[in-house]
Order: sequence, then C-alpha cells, then structure tokens
Amino acid sequence: FATPLVALGDIVGKVVSVTDGDTIKVLDRSSIHHTVRLTGIDAPEQDQPYGKSSREHLASMVAGKAVLVASGTSDSYGRLLGKVWVQPSDCASCGKTLDANHAQLLAGMAWWYRYYASEQSPEDRGRYESSEDEARKRKRGLWADPDPINPYRWRKGKR
Repeated sequence: FATPLVALGDIVGKVVSVTDGDTIKVLDRSSIHHTVRLTGIDAPEQDQPYGKSSREHLASMVAGKAVLVASGTSDSYGRLLGKVWVQPSDCASCGKTLDANHAQLLAGMAWWYRYYASEQSPEDRGRYESSEDEARKRKRGLWADPDPINPYRWRKGKR
C-alpha cells in the first residue's frame, strides 16, 4: 500500500470520538472539529443489532489516533464525507496505510453502501463489494445473524 498524498479538501488530525460504526469526530491541526462520515459503507445504527460492536471495532482502529481523511465533499448534515486512513496497529513502520472504511467491511461491521457506489473509484467499488461478499460467506460480524437488517431499512422503520 502507498500512503495517500494529502490533497485539497483532505484533513489530517486526531480522532477525538467515535460516534458509531461509520462516523467519527476529528480535531485537525488548526483545532477545528470535523464530523466525518466514512464513505462507501453503512454501519448498523447504535440501537440496532451489531451497532455497538461496529462502533467498538471502528474505535479499536482509530480512536485517539492520527488519521488522514481523504475527502472532497460533505453531506446534507454538514459532515465531511471521506475515506479514513490510519496506521495499522500491528505495523509501526507502515504510516497511514489502513483504509478504516474497508476494514469495517472485512470484519463484517458494515454493509457496502451500494447506493453511493458510483461515487467510489472502480477499484474501491470492486474491493468493497468483494470484501462484503467475503464477510457474508464467512459469517463475520453482523453476517452471523441469519437475517441482518440493513441500516437504511432500520432507519426507515424508525420514522
């Protein structure tokens, strides 16, 4: 893996909190707080099965750590949308080479967000889709549930 270069719109900072399995808060070098929604994935809501596990898994990777958020856009809630790069905990010399969004999929802690697939690079679409498929086959995380509920369906049911 190559560490991504910082581009316009990207932020470098420290993760100060993990809201859920696909949302974090990052404090940048200018002491500005950013709420970041991880792109390409949709994690279970806090009050849904696996919501707590998903949040804890993301926190184990990024909480209190320096991250690079590769982003160029925000959503209607004002959250920065991005891919979160962090140094893997098992590699002191790696730099920020772990795609935390992708790692959530591999662990079975999120769905690949197909609705927004067109906003991903072809490479990410392929990797994210195959990683969700692999987690399903191996019944990792939320895929151990015989009938996992997609967070989008869960949210619609709550309204």
